[in-house]
Amino acid sequence: MDYAAAREEIYAPLRNEGLFTWDWLYGQEYALAVPRALGERELAELRAATEALGRVYAKTVAVVQAGPPALLAGLGIPAAAHEAVRLAVLPDAATLIGRFDFARTPAGWKMLELNSDTPGGIVEAFHVNGRVCAYHAAADPNAGLETLLPAAFAQAVGRYRALGCATDTVAFSALDWHAEDAGTARYLLKASGLAGAFVPLKDLRVEDDRLCAPAGDRLEPIDIWYRLHPLGLLADDRDHDGYPTGAHVLNLAARKRLALVNPPGALIAQSKALQALIWSLRETGGFFSAAEHDAIAAYMLPTYFENRFAGRSPHVAKPVLGREGGGITIRAADGGIIDRDREQYYWDQPMVYQQYQDLETAELPTLAGPRTGRLVWGSFLINGQPAAVVARLGGLITDDLAYFVPVRLAE
Repeated sequence: MDYAAAREEIYAPLRNEGLFTWDWLYGQEYALAVPRALGERELAELRAATEALGRVYAKTVAVVQAGPPALLAGLGIPAAAHEAVRLAVLPDAATLIGRFDFARTPAGWKMLELNSDTPGGIVEAFHVNGRVCAYHAAADPNAGLETLLPAAFAQAVGRYRALGCATDTVAFSALDWHAEDAGTARYLLKASGLAGAFVPLKDLRVEDDRLCAPAGDRLEPIDIWYRLHPLGLLADDRDHDGYPTGAHVLNLAARKRLALVNPPGALIAQSKALQALIWSLRETGGFFSAAEHDAIAAYMLPTYFENRFAGRSPHVAKPVLGREGGGITIRAADGGIIDRDREQYYWDQPMVYQQYQDLETAELPTLAGPRTGRLVWGSFLINGQPAAVVARLGGLITDDLAYFVPVRLAE
């Protein structure tokens, strides 16, 4: 196979259709053209792990939402978001659209983290993966799962309506100059089945105690706002004159004058500190059911608020609200640095410490020739249901330069 020619045959139509225009990112290849095989039994276990851990997270988030401010602060939740994250929108799910990241190991699947606030890879998993598999006449493990998206959005809208929120006007927002973010927001707008519009983040305004979007020569209040903009960043957002716009928007959500998707409680699940809390609850016994304890033991890695691994075993320090591998440090048992991300933005955050899990090594074809790297497997959780899977190929730390790897079912 001529890799370059095959890749162009796959991705040129997607670019031309405007569905997936970021197969190149930062001036380099991002989307690979050859899918990685996943066995049906492994896929079944991955989905079982996703569903089981989704229940664990939902149960824990519900308790945190009812907890004291000190608990939220201990999980790294910004003070401006405290009241908003208490709003219980989805009682049986930690988020509407989330993605667990897993390592495939000889001992089975091990969950690294949950991306529950603004997960990426949605278009790749739910749409592009099928196109790649079709080109190779391979079975797509994600076939038919796009239908979960409109059902999930409909349920979220219904829940907000039941809470007394207005649900008439809908806006989906992201940075309009960022191909991946804007493309993902536009894809989800179409997939959601909602009648709304894409509104760039820069065009939004807070006016008359509402979040508004331009509508001709006036501003129209937004009732439902899907934002590909992390709540941790929103909490610090200010206007050019210094007005705390982000805090105001979060206050609107807390007072049910704005329905956020993902719901604000997703920020609790996004915190890596919640993994430490879950592991602590598992070690102390109680709280979780026997099945939930088994799932935590089988699929989660020991994670703590303090470093219990120093001098004993390799471990990872993670900022509680880090993203795309930002601020992560991998250390040997003696404290020596094995690898470190240089994104200083996250270094001031509180850290959690997780047992190091080696990632599987894979060699995949790229435009630059065979590339050897480490695989991380993403498994989407849609309103509590296991959904599409996707993979990334990168280094010891999976950052925003890692390749998108399509997935096929093994023959």
